[in-house]
Formats: sequence, structure tokens, C-alpha cells
Amino acid sequence: MESCNCQQQWGTFSRIWHVYDAKWQDPYLTAELLKKYLSGTYKPIYHPMNDCGDNVVVINSKDIALRGDDWQKRMYFHHTGYAKGATYTLAWELHSKDPTMIVRKALYSAMDKNLNRRYAMQRLHIFPDSEVPKEIKRNISNQIQQISTIPVRLDHIPEDVRAEFPQLLKYPEEYVRR
Repeated sequence: MESCNCQQQWGTFSRIWHVYDAKWQDPYLTAELLKKYLSGTYKPIYHPMNDCGDNVVVINSKDIALRGDDWQKRMYFHHTGYAKGATYTLAWELHSKDPTMIVRKALYSAMDKNLNRRYAMQRLHIFPDSEVPKEIKRNISNQIQQISTIPVRLDHIPEDVRAEFPQLLKYPEEYVRR
């Protein structure tokens, strides 16, 4: 009976590896979702002074989707530490330099000023595409569901399925669209 209790305790305190596909997802809504896995707030043993968070692997970070005109208007701050070292970078420019940085900055700001934020960020692994190293891939045991569903593009739907879809309007042959 005692060995069963040890296994139960090991299972309670173990760190789980989660994978999340960030394709076409808002990084700020994603950050709110992933925050609870990195800090471990969903676990029954959670305490703010306890470091019980899990590892999270984020794939396809180069395909994130910002709302509206955030690509042209959202600014990211960076300071070098030297005098007059403050710089502001637009979202599209930062994303073209490093496709993982917007997701990383969104999660860092979503973690609030938690004492364990530094250690939680060390358990975050972000990849710009779906290629993950074998050492990390073999540890993954859970998949986090995406916030919004990815729509199917019209050119990816087979022609026979598109032909069966009911038409609301039948345009005449001489109709010219301008």
C-alpha cells in the first residue's frame, strides 16, 4: 500500500509536457490560456510560493494572428540598459526578426509579477514551425486545445464538395461582376 502512495505523490508533483499549436491564434488570448499551465494554477497542490508549473511547447509561432491593424500599430519596448537605450519596435518588424518573440513577450506580460515568473519562462519552449527536436518531442504527453478554430481555405476544399454545396443565387450567363 505504501508503494501506491509513493506513486500517487510522484504523479501529483510531476511536471507534464504540453504542446500547443499557435497557428492563426491570438498571442494575447493564448498567453492567458498557457499561463495556468506554466504556473500550475490548475493543479490541486498550487500555492503562489510553490513552483509546480508544467513545461509548455508552442509550435507554429510564425503563423500567429494579431487583431485588426495591430501588425502596423502595436509597439514593443526594449531597453539595452545603457543611457538612452530605449527602443520601440513595430509588431511586424519584431515578428520578421524573430517569429517567437511576440508569443514570448505576451506570455511574459500575462504572468503578472509572479515571483516564479523567471522559472516558468524557462519551461516555455517556442518553435517557429512544427519541427520539434526529438528530445523534447518524446516528453510531450498532452495537447492543449486551441482557442479559436482554424477555418478551411476555399482552395483546399475538393471540387466535388464545393459543387454539392447549395447555391443561394444563380447568376445569368451574361452577368458581369465589376
